[in-house]
Amino acid sequence: MYTIGIDLGGTNIKAGICDGEGKLIKKMSLPTKKEDTADSITDAMAKLCFMLLEETGVQEEELEYVGIAAPGTVDLEKCEVVFCNNLPFLHYPLEEEFTKRFPAKKLYLENDANAAALGEVVCGGAKGVKSAVIVTLGTGVGSGIIIDGKIYSGFNYAGGEIGHIVIQMNGRECTCGRKGCFEAYSSATGLIKTTKEAMDVNPESAMWSVAEENGGKVNGQTAFIAAGMGDEAAKQVVADYIESLSCGIINIINIFQPEVVCIGGGISNEGDNLFKPLMEYVEKEQYSRYCSKTTDIRMALLGNDAGIIGAAMLGRQQ
Repeated sequence: MYTIGIDLGGTNIKAGICDGEGKLIKKMSLPTKKEDTADSITDAMAKLCFMLLEETGVQEEELEYVGIAAPGTVDLEKCEVVFCNNLPFLHYPLEEEFTKRFPAKKLYLENDANAAALGEVVCGGAKGVKSAVIVTLGTGVGSGIIIDGKIYSGFNYAGGEIGHIVIQMNGRECTCGRKGCFEAYSSATGLIKTTKEAMDVNPESAMWSVAEENGGKVNGQTAFIAAGMGDEAAKQVVADYIESLSCGIINIINIFQPEVVCIGGGISNEGDNLFKPLMEYVEKEQYSRYCSKTTDIRMALLGNDAGIIGAAMLGRQQ
């Protein structure tokens, strides 16, 4: 039997067909547009499913279910998207509307970060463990919590927003309305803001030349590259960033004591330059430092496919 996973994003709708073990056989995508409505987006998701069946030769009767990973808040009981700030969904009955368009035997719905976390546990960086927290360092700080092999999302399906724990009281303003959130400092957006602030007070910093080589744009790599060149201001940016990141990661460990914390997103590609000093903070400051078993910190492995694979595996955790 096969399953289809759909990762619904503000820029693209990605979909893939997987076997029973989560192996991605074929994936395809369609763009989302500013003028799209909830119904037109649902049309596109159904179209992708038909395209996948045609491309792979899988028959409708061989398809066990469809899983959809959606941004924002979802109601799993009603199978509706309650709210999504980047897409035109508001209390949208997704199961009802999708099954009008595609003959799915069953539809599963989940928040996109939660689904990505499940993907990493099923066949990614946290494969084989029963408890894990997956943290994605992107535009924000995405996160998903897996306990006893199942997604934990709270009684109202809005849990797991680790990006909005506060790591600095009355600190930098966050898009959620609070101040000092983990996301405001440890996301790629937060790192870029810190980098720009340091550049403004260090006009001779190598960060300026690194940015110029990138078309004048500052990104999550800028400070790391300049630090590798020996630039002191950049080294401080990187050090401050990793210290903030470690604060959030240690909080996660102290609360959940998961077997694994998996870190993904573009910044995780810095490898040892990120993970080695991060581990030093964690080993020194985590409450469980004297226990015989401690949380393993790993790099996420599925990249942009995590949401697709996780969505395709949603029925496996029921």
